[in-house]
Amino acid sequence: MATKHEFIAHLCSPTKLERDRGLQELQRSLEMVSPDSLRDIETEIEKLLKEEDTKWEIKHGALMGTKALLSQDTCSRDFTERAQTHALKLLEDVESRVRIAAGEVMGALCTRNGPSVYAATKGAILEGVRVNLERQPHSEAPEETEKLMEKLAGTSPPKLERRSSTDAAHIFHDTAGWKSLETWMKCLQAVIEGCGAGFNPFIDQALLDLVFHALDHTNRFVRETGYYVCATLVSCGIVEKGAPINEDNAIYRHGDQFSQYLAKGLADNWSQVRLAASVATRRFLENVTSEEVRVQFYPALLPTMCLNRYYVAEGVRIYSQDSWKQVMGGEGKHLVEAYINDVVECYISQTQADNHAVREAACACIAELGSKVDKEVVRPFVRDLLDALLVCFRDDSWPVRDAACVACGNFVLCFPEESRSSMDSLYPLFYENLQDNIPSVRQGAALALANVARAYGQDAVKIIIEKVKEGLLGVEKQAANTEKYSGLDKSPATFGVVKKARDNDMELHTNQPMYSCGSLAPKMRRGSRDGGCMDHKFKRPAEPWELGEGCVHVVAELAQVDGLSQEVSQLLPLVAKTASYQHYTQHVHLLEAVCHELPNIAKGVGKRAFKMYVESFFDAVFYSLSCENALTSNEASQCLSSLGAFLGPNILRGRVEQYNPRYLQQLESTQFGPR
Repeated sequence: MATKHEFIAHLCSPTKLERDRGLQELQRSLEMVSPDSLRDIETEIEKLLKEEDTKWEIKHGALMGTKALLSQDTCSRDFTERAQTHALKLLEDVESRVRIAAGEVMGALCTRNGPSVYAATKGAILEGVRVNLERQPHSEAPEETEKLMEKLAGTSPPKLERRSSTDAAHIFHDTAGWKSLETWMKCLQAVIEGCGAGFNPFIDQALLDLVFHALDHTNRFVRETGYYVCATLVSCGIVEKGAPINEDNAIYRHGDQFSQYLAKGLADNWSQVRLAASVATRRFLENVTSEEVRVQFYPALLPTMCLNRYYVAEGVRIYSQDSWKQVMGGEGKHLVEAYINDVVECYISQTQADNHAVREAACACIAELGSKVDKEVVRPFVRDLLDALLVCFRDDSWPVRDAACVACGNFVLCFPEESRSSMDSLYPLFYENLQDNIPSVRQGAALALANVARAYGQDAVKIIIEKVKEGLLGVEKQAANTEKYSGLDKSPATFGVVKKARDNDMELHTNQPMYSCGSLAPKMRRGSRDGGCMDHKFKRPAEPWELGEGCVHVVAELAQVDGLSQEVSQLLPLVAKTASYQHYTQHVHLLEAVCHELPNIAKGVGKRAFKMYVESFFDAVFYSLSCENALTSNEASQCLSSLGAFLGPNILRGRVEQYNPRYLQQLESTQFGPR
């Protein structure tokens, strides 16, 4: 076991690892220390706290040691009183880590001595929050502040098409620290946690006004901390877990205010703030144990809770999904139906959000309404929902366009009559997505068109097949070499923004302003009802092969529609001809799609019909099998294995041998079996 001098030295170390080691050594020593030795340790720790001009690491280590000492029942009363004085003083230290540690000491004091500690320090803590909330951020060190703002915004910032953060000052407010405000808020949170249920009598309107002021703050770190404070506040409102809520409970009395601010946080533009608000919302609803009381908060909270289950940030999405199951139980669908007006209003408003990730989530939620919720409940809102989706169809962000496309296809399938009047607008948009630069968007368009065929039968099938024929025939006209920068990187895009190959051009990255973590970059424009569907900054003109690949996906999707096997069979010779063109660089990508979809087409049209055309695909498939592109070669191998399992290994082998015996060796290199 380490001696007193050893762990004190470690606590004063300039490295965090050593300070953490010193804390562990202290905690082990406290398990078997005598009362006299404990007094000696208290004296040594207090000496470190008293020193004025000392390094911040020493202060930090001393506060860590103080917190450990306060957890001991034998800790002296005099030490706890002096620790409170030192902690309050260090809450204004210039180093944020010292301030956070001081706040944790205040929380430990409340855990030890109860709400009396907060009663004695309430004025100082709330004043610390209030003063920092009201301070002017440029009043201190204006030169340093100005330099930071210039660094954030760039020397020649472009015009940003945003409704917020339109200048350097706003960017600075939105991201930079706010002196001691965040740490004072963390101190308040620690104190509330330490007091537990005993803090309930201190929850008054003055305190809530202060906390809610922080939730409206321009700085996202302050808002995030504010929502964690709210999470702690609502948790201390229940005296006993499972106990019925009464009118004397502070959460019951101020529940309407909590719900309104929680709803605002659930829709915040910053993912970290959304997550903090999600934590607070779950605790709020779980602590409101009475369903009769809880229902009054559903109109404000339920729609955004539901939307965040599809939010792009994984932490927010997973936490929201878990919250939905825990809080709603198995009644989520029925609650959405009960509050459908609020849900629809929320979804439509979120399709107009500045954040493209929110618009994408809103489109996914609208699609869910059409497929999972009682159709009679949704039917009165179909027109408004489709109008919102049509706007998202013209979005700058391809994930938003993709989500809107799939959602429209679902709505057409679920509400064919209500959607019929929109088809003149939807067909061109489906076709644009069918030739989009992004493969997954083309696949989504194919799925949507198949749903249109299911909804309207032969009338729609004729229109779609004509477009498919046009797209497949157009591949012959594909230029051998595409223009400079026409290709796109197919890797996943951060924040839903396509990373173009042209981004490697050095001219695009020289003397340009820097932006941090995506949220400060100029936001991608929302769609509009008036704009055309090819006016997207992040799209280049479509290539014929991309439309051809999209049409291959359409053929595969139509093959799964009942009653269309004959129409699909008639398209197979044209698909095979399209796959035979190898005069352009990207032909391997189209072949990859053909090899991927061919087994699906075969299963859709049936063995008898497919056997008539299987030989026409052999040249394309075996060419793909031996090509240098790994993805295409793998898809060809999987294609042959699946066709062998579907038609029978011997039948496929016989057809290959009859067509071209030289292909047998390649065929034998594949493994027959289900995909």
